[in-house]
Amino acid sequence: MVVAAATWRGRTAAALALASVALAATPGAALADPSPAQARARLVKLNEQADQLVERYNRATETYKTAKKKYDALNAELKGKDARADDLRRDLVTLAVNDYQFGPFGSWAPLTAPDNPGAVLGTMASLDEMARARAAKARAYEAAIKELRDRHGEAKAILAAAEAARRKARTEQAKVDKMVTTQTRLMRRLGLFRTGDPDSPGIQYAGPASGNARTALEFAFAQVGKPYRYGGTGPGSFDCSGLAQAAWRSAGVSLPRTTYDQWGWGAGRRVPMDKLEPGDLLFSKGLGHMGLYAGDGKMVHAPQTGDVVKVVDLDDYWRTRLLGAVRP
Repeated sequence: MVVAAATWRGRTAAALALASVALAATPGAALADPSPAQARARLVKLNEQADQLVERYNRATETYKTAKKKYDALNAELKGKDARADDLRRDLVTLAVNDYQFGPFGSWAPLTAPDNPGAVLGTMASLDEMARARAAKARAYEAAIKELRDRHGEAKAILAAAEAARRKARTEQAKVDKMVTTQTRLMRRLGLFRTGDPDSPGIQYAGPASGNARTALEFAFAQVGKPYRYGGTGPGSFDCSGLAQAAWRSAGVSLPRTTYDQWGWGAGRRVPMDKLEPGDLLFSKGLGHMGLYAGDGKMVHAPQTGDVVKVVDLDDYWRTRLLGAVRP
């Protein structure tokens, strides 16, 4: 099959401009325009690099969110344990003050009453019970303190991991931002940049899907025209994996956030490319990009910076890029 004319013209123009810039920046490079095949290859490489960077950023961001959530949960748990330890400590302090003021276990006078052996035995039993209760409180306090020390150490390690993940996410974000700036400048210069409409009503899905796959595709089609934004999970903008996750969530299926994790999640759900059904997840080689198969040889996806959520034909260009499919 042949790439749709408008799409091909856009890609070729962008590729030629990009290739010309690259050649001009290279000392001694020829000034002649590259062939369409060379230009397309360079553009594909740039887009694949952007895809990979975005998904690395998404993974780093998700790692941070997961670690931070775990830390926050543990921190909340520790506050409760801190309160319990404080209660035990106050009980022990109260007992110690009482011992200082009145002697251990209060007055020993009942034990000196020879005319009431029953009272003496009862008092001794009470004192023994009090001693056991006090020892139990002390043990509980020691156990609480030990658990707190262990859990605080665990929380510290989790927080350190979260901070490391956040630093990595910021590093990846800086790389993506730099590439996005280049892409945006180039596409604006060529008149190809599409801002999209965060409030786009989308289009109606009229394909052959049924069940929860239809629900997912109806959601995805309702996002058509909204801008691509890396890291976007809706409602006003999406990246490729964010769109797939949101679409299938609307159908009651929880997908991981990134293409890498979605592909791994679907290890037991892979389907051959010649057995595709509407709603299947389609993944590109390198796992930098993905979309939803819409039936009738079409895919709905959030493509790249400067573009919008749209429906495209699975032509030769796309079919050579695809790694495989997963059926949620």
